[in-house]
Amino acid sequence: MASQLMKTDGAGTLRAGDVGRDVVLAGWVARRRDHGGVIFLDLRDASGFAQVVVNPEDAPASEEDLRGLRLEYCLQVEGLVRPRPEGTVNTDLPTGAVEVVAKTLTVLSPSDPLPFQLDERADVEEAKRLEYRYLDMRRSRMAENLRARSQAIKAMRRVMDDEGFLEVETPTLIASTPEGARDMLVPSRLRKGQFYALPQSPQLFKQLLMIGGVERYYQIAKCYRDEDFRADRQVEFAQLDFEGAFWGQDDVLATLELISSAVVEELRGEAIDLPIRRLTYQDAMARFGTDKPDLRFGMEITDLGSAFASTEFQAFAGVLEAGGSIRGINGGELGLARSGLDALVARAQELGAKGLVWMVVEDGGTVRSPVAKFLSDTEQAAVVEKLGAGPGDTLLIVADRDRTVSKVLGELRLEIGQPEGSDDLAFAFIVDFPVFEVGEHGGLVPAHHPFTAPADVDDLVAHPETALSRSYDLVLNGSELGSGSVRIHDPGTQAKVFEVMGISDEDAEARFGWFLEALRYGTPPHAGFAIGIDRMVSILQGEPNIREIIPFPKTQTGADPLTGSPSRVTEDQLFELGIDVRPEVRKAWAEEGDDPLA
Repeated sequence: MASQLMKTDGAGTLRAGDVGRDVVLAGWVARRRDHGGVIFLDLRDASGFAQVVVNPEDAPASEEDLRGLRLEYCLQVEGLVRPRPEGTVNTDLPTGAVEVVAKTLTVLSPSDPLPFQLDERADVEEAKRLEYRYLDMRRSRMAENLRARSQAIKAMRRVMDDEGFLEVETPTLIASTPEGARDMLVPSRLRKGQFYALPQSPQLFKQLLMIGGVERYYQIAKCYRDEDFRADRQVEFAQLDFEGAFWGQDDVLATLELISSAVVEELRGEAIDLPIRRLTYQDAMARFGTDKPDLRFGMEITDLGSAFASTEFQAFAGVLEAGGSIRGINGGELGLARSGLDALVARAQELGAKGLVWMVVEDGGTVRSPVAKFLSDTEQAAVVEKLGAGPGDTLLIVADRDRTVSKVLGELRLEIGQPEGSDDLAFAFIVDFPVFEVGEHGGLVPAHHPFTAPADVDDLVAHPETALSRSYDLVLNGSELGSGSVRIHDPGTQAKVFEVMGISDEDAEARFGWFLEALRYGTPPHAGFAIGIDRMVSILQGEPNIREIIPFPKTQTGADPLTGSPSRVTEDQLFELGIDVRPEVRKAWAEEGDDPLA
């Protein structure tokens, strides 16, 4: 068949209606089977698989090419589509009713022996998969994930366009404005000793767009954070970033409902429950022990303070006297032996609790527990009633500071109750966050960022430790998909927030002066949000790790096994930038026997 086309059809698009057609396919050899001299190839391209029948007697290619065909050879096949013989139809494949009889076969590119098998059943360590990511992408799982990511972004863009948003790119080389995580710094060759920063988010620029009269902005933004090693985080990631002028919280959340609905419909073909449930931060912490609760199951944390108000059990009485709390969860029928229950105690201690009290409800409502003898029958009955427990249920109780109780019970709730392999989707908005939270060193740090509007400015100044902000998160199945807030648009309010944070006027001017000046030119009220694209798609795809959604991710330690980054550079490169490497770093390199500057 004479054709100038590299391919006329996708391998995965052929159906019974194509029988009798001459087609040109191009793709990779995913599987080879030799049956009595006839070769059967599974040819794979981005659209799927097609079975190709190669009879050497028809001389579709040279004997040498046919004999040398191996997995992942890149081929072009011209042939005739015919029905598969009776009894050989593969109902598991969309193309399983037909096959292509090769008339000509051309090897476009051979392949070396593979470093690992691309069969989905092969268990390959992640480091090896990332080192050969271009091969890993040929596996069905990764190919499906990349398609899903593209479809999700398409759905997001469709909503943004329909709602009148303007797609605007913001700079990726910006001034360093230390806040949140560490900035990723880029040295300037032309201004030696000075540095750009890669954006942690387009926060200040999207606010400038509001000041500039754009009113509705969005972009698929690349963001960078130099964070310490954490599971399921990346130093670079993508987010849907959007902002609206003359907007408040309800406008943002309504738009998020449209986006969430569109993405779920695109990837799952399902409708989500609307309106999306709203919980205050305080309510989420009290009932679920976290500000990103998994609402696919109950097992809510219950306050048991009233049950022990007059207790003589000193471990509980002392906590209440010190202003702490006693709360518990009903773990259900865990059926654990004593060793399993003791393991839960040890786990609670790992999480920061001084201890954990467990109770197993017996027939008749009595409880079996190491502390049962210290508790009155009334107290035991009150606990059983408050936790809605029945025979066989295991009750877990923690008495400590509020923050510790929430953390420990919140983690235990997830470890005991979180459903594995569940396809359910439980979205939630968390609202009314505090303006500040306690940082690593005991001081107050912004719970979101320093440009978040407080709910009440006077309350912020008088009670910064408890003041609420006009910020909100979107949560799905126990994961935070993104955060947003109503922004400060009044220079006076911004100055008060900086003052409470301990940022002097001089320091604020040095770090944010260019932005603070812009606020003085008729800034409209505005609000916005940013959704983590990779995290959202990973949940909808049932992937436990966002690295399975990102085309070329870094490892958990920030390394790229494919390209070898981050890498060391030459002395000449550093000299051009006006940078020297500290002696102790050079010494460490020398000890490793790998100093490119030597």
